[in-house]
Amino acid sequence: MHAFFASAAAPSGPSAEALPGAPAAERQEGAWRVLPLEGTFDLVYEDGTGAWSARRLEARELKLGPGRTLIGGIDRGRGGYRGFRVDRIRRLTDGATGQRVETGILDLLLGRAEAQRRERAALARRVAGRARRAAPRRAA
Repeated sequence: MHAFFASAAAPSGPSAEALPGAPAAERQEGAWRVLPLEGTFDLVYEDGTGAWSARRLEARELKLGPGRTLIGGIDRGRGGYRGFRVDRIRRLTDGATGQRVETGILDLLLGRAEAQRRERAALARRVAGRARRAAPRRAA
């Protein structure tokens, strides 16, 4: 398990400004690419000593870095913000769909992050379009 900064909790970037309460935008932190990720997952996790544990994680971000990928979020059982190496997750169950995977976990998480990015972009376009259409009415 790795320490994470709770940086994903604070909105940042242009898309977050347009949507109050939106998750942080994709960003770079040194050599790490950080993707916003939302969802509740049940994990079976193997730590560095080989001990397995069951965790419930309210995901906030996926961190892609040199040689490893981490998923970070609120670990309800242990309290606080935690990070987990994706390569040490032995089973992941999606709390929303019940989908359970033991292989291809990184692919699933990357796909989820990309789908959520597209949803946020579409929502931002709709909000901006409504604002543009409403602007002339306010001026009149």
